[in-house]
Amino acid sequence: MGRIIENFGELTFNKKVMEEKLSKDVYDKLLAAIENRIPLDLSIAGDIAHAMKEWALENGATHFTHWFQPQRGGTAEKHDAFLDYDSTGEIVERFSAKQLIQSEPDASSFPSGGMRSTFEARGYTAWDPTSPAFLLEAGDTKTLVIPSVFLSWTGEVLDIKTPLLRSLKAVSNSAMRLQKILGNKTIKRIRVLGGPEQEYFLFAKHLYETRPDLLVCGRTLFGAPPAKGQQMEDHYFGAIKSDVIEFMEDLDNELYRRGIPSKTRHNEVSPNQFEIAPLYEEVNLSIDHNLQLMDIMKKVAVRHGLVAVLHEKPLAGVNGSGKHVNWSIGDNTGTNYFDPSGSPQNNIIFLLSLGAILLGIEKYGGLLRSAVADAGNDHRLGANEAPPAIISVYLGKYLDSLLNEIECAGKITQKKMSEIYLGVQNLPKVAKDTSDRNRTSPLAFTGNKFEFRAVGSSHNCAESVTMLNLIMAYGYSEIADKIEKNKDKTEVKETAITVLKQLLKKTKHVRFEGNNYDSAWHKEAKKRGLPNTKTTPDALKLFLKPDSIELFEKFEVLSKKEMYSKVEIKLEEYNKIKDIELKTALNIARTMILPAIVKHINLLSSANAGVKATGIQKTGLDLEIKALDKLYQTILTGIAEVEETIESCANHETAAKTAVVIADKGVAALNTLRKTVDQAEEIIDSQLWPMAKYQELLLVL
Repeated sequence: MGRIIENFGELTFNKKVMEEKLSKDVYDKLLAAIENRIPLDLSIAGDIAHAMKEWALENGATHFTHWFQPQRGGTAEKHDAFLDYDSTGEIVERFSAKQLIQSEPDASSFPSGGMRSTFEARGYTAWDPTSPAFLLEAGDTKTLVIPSVFLSWTGEVLDIKTPLLRSLKAVSNSAMRLQKILGNKTIKRIRVLGGPEQEYFLFAKHLYETRPDLLVCGRTLFGAPPAKGQQMEDHYFGAIKSDVIEFMEDLDNELYRRGIPSKTRHNEVSPNQFEIAPLYEEVNLSIDHNLQLMDIMKKVAVRHGLVAVLHEKPLAGVNGSGKHVNWSIGDNTGTNYFDPSGSPQNNIIFLLSLGAILLGIEKYGGLLRSAVADAGNDHRLGANEAPPAIISVYLGKYLDSLLNEIECAGKITQKKMSEIYLGVQNLPKVAKDTSDRNRTSPLAFTGNKFEFRAVGSSHNCAESVTMLNLIMAYGYSEIADKIEKNKDKTEVKETAITVLKQLLKKTKHVRFEGNNYDSAWHKEAKKRGLPNTKTTPDALKLFLKPDSIELFEKFEVLSKKEMYSKVEIKLEEYNKIKDIELKTALNIARTMILPAIVKHINLLSSANAGVKATGIQKTGLDLEIKALDKLYQTILTGIAEVEETIESCANHETAAKTAVVIADKGVAALNTLRKTVDQAEEIIDSQLWPMAKYQELLLVL
């Protein structure tokens, strides 16, 4: 047995441990709840809690925590000891069914978007049995971690996981309904699979710590372009440096211990940028694993004298980091609905699944952009490193031609259907070879799944997957309605293809096979009526359109009240992030950059005076001093503009109005100040410059 398999999952309360610790009856019931998504039989909760506690204690745990995903981003936890009184008043180690199923953290300081007052603090976490419990390590300390959802006392959503779980139910119900209409009675459960590919930067810790902007904001607010950035294209898939390999190996080992199937690691486009990718799993689990990965990565990096940075754009002028979310739908029989086969029945599902996602994108594509909207991702979307803010679908030459053939076909006969099936049967052999991979597309078909490439590297991709699930649920539902309406007139299969023909024509404008970076596409997309919301404030408005709210309410994912709350929370987060950036920039400019310029002017002035004392009057240093003085004054003007923006934002009564001002004036003011500071960096003596420069950050590990 290899080292990976030997240690894999040792910190996870996985199926192997469950089977060892639980009776067969309890294990079977728990497994049914996990795999078939049926409600947990609460009568077995006590047995599960006891088994979890015993396993955790055996492995050195002293505390447990419900681990949840608040809307502020990241994860949250409150630790409680396995400690209680027995009936005689003696202290015992205890973990009850009630403690497993539900906890009550103080919810007052979590963002609520105006749903409740601060004094209304009660909130509940509830165990999600579909994601296995695991042990959190911190030195010699271990804590039992229970993945959970987070709800208010009155039942409103306070987290990101609850909408995801509801969207999984929605897409499952819609897909099952369509399968039944088509006569497939063998399907018991719909499975949504996922696998986020995580990009990140590594910086030497001693250099990182010289940069207040990186420390506070996660990105550099200033920085002149380095002589050598990524223009040589020598880093992408290049040989990995030994110190980075050691970090990656350490990271993989920690992930394997948690049962996280890390598969791929490599250099990315920018120097010091890397990627890690997992095997695909049930999507809820894959998202929990990605959140753990981001946390573990940062801790492991410190052990190696490094800092892992997950901001979408830590450095200007080189590639930013994304998180490419691979996503597909299938069922308990092992069928992947985005993977055609020789079975006509399954190929109908394949074709209708393509039609469903196209239909969903045609109606709600803008919401995918909204799902990835935040201050960090605004720097990345639209640059030649990430797809634009326009959501379109890339299918590849073969599939595009196939759908065009179906759309343009005349009367659909059984013979014609057989020809279509025959064409689809060949798809697995040629799909990946007949067209190049379109890395510029936000949503690309990649053989047997879709890859959503607009997700930011720091994001919880549950929000994107929730939106993909909702879009798919809508598409399946619409197709099912149309087939049911017309199925008595013709045979169901022929009706399905007729419906497919109609929706392919309706949705053709969301398909694009070309270069999404090309400015001509932006003009063409506008003609097609595709939204292009370039800033977070504009993108978030799409969530509040009546048809968007109707979608979320129809499939019982979020209520109108919760939608407004969600947008308010996101706007407030955007404003706070930009406010911190503006204030950090002011602090750096005032306390670090201006003093460095003064020191350099003083050195030049002293040298100039010395030279002139020898009788040489035209030294050339006068011009340099004058140029530096002009830069100094320009930076002072830039500081004043940033200050004015901050004051202006404080005068707006709503988060929405503040966000618009920041996205316009705030970003412009910071960019103007940055331009002058970066000019100063290229002139000031390197020994006087107070922060590590880009060249050091990119080439020194």
